[in-house]
Amino acid sequence: MQQAIDTLTIPTQGQGFYEFTEALRAFISTADIATGLATVFVRHTSCSLLIQENADVDVQTDLAGFFARLVPEGVEWLVHTAEGLDDMPAHIKAALTQTSIGIPVIEGQPVFGTWQGIYLFEHRHRPHRREVVLHILGDR
Repeated sequence: MQQAIDTLTIPTQGQGFYEFTEALRAFISTADIATGLATVFVRHTSCSLLIQENADVDVQTDLAGFFARLVPEGVEWLVHTAEGLDDMPAHIKAALTQTSIGIPVIEGQPVFGTWQGIYLFEHRHRPHRREVVLHILGDR
């Protein structure tokens, strides 16, 4: 068994989806592991990770619209607003999605479906520098 670890810094420019599929592929390639499991973990509580379609940008538009309606900003019952009206809604969206994803690796490649990519899903309006930890464990 071998393992490798790295941290990506993903700059965001506000709410939206930031694909990093190619960065994950490059990490797996340099790890020299043929069969194993890659784990992707975001080190924040107001953004999350998604595996989603990367062929049609309308999917991202519809997902963003859905989450905006599901968890609206500025509702009076939210108490945690220390960093703005998007603060607690961002935490709720992160709680509803995921902060860690496991992806099988076969023949040195992550096992994505034809139209799948991995995204950082930014829930805050202002720009951030998000850290995503990549870990792979497996055999050559």
